[in-house]
Amino acid sequence: MEVVNAIGRRKSAVARVYVTEGTGKITINKKDVTEYFPSAILQFVVKQPLQLLESAEKYDIKANLDGGGFTGQSQALRLAIARALVKINEEDKKALKDQGFLTRDSRAVERKKPGQPKARRRFQFSKR
Repeated sequence: MEVVNAIGRRKSAVARVYVTEGTGKITINKKDVTEYFPSAILQFVVKQPLQLLESAEKYDIKANLDGGGFTGQSQALRLAIARALVKINEEDKKALKDQGFLTRDSRAVERKKPGQPKARRRFQFSKR
């Protein structure tokens, strides 16, 4: 198997993933996944597609993460890994799609409007 690459996005975070056959090592920006994401919850989010397909020990993953915060980055990485797994084996698509791992979460911060302090918040109304 050659290198399979995929991309995942969430808010302003972008994850580029390169998947090869291996022993289950996940490297993010030249750091180990436990070092890059110290939180166990974020590590769980990243590994969800691999655990669903029971292929956590089959593939080595190298990822480049850019932009956004740690939550957005972890979700972008999850999407990228799921897309790469579908490129490897097309039959896994239904299982991943049913869990929602192939859907790009398009929610982003609403822009601030002029004449208002925030996106929807108005300045306090004063009658006199």
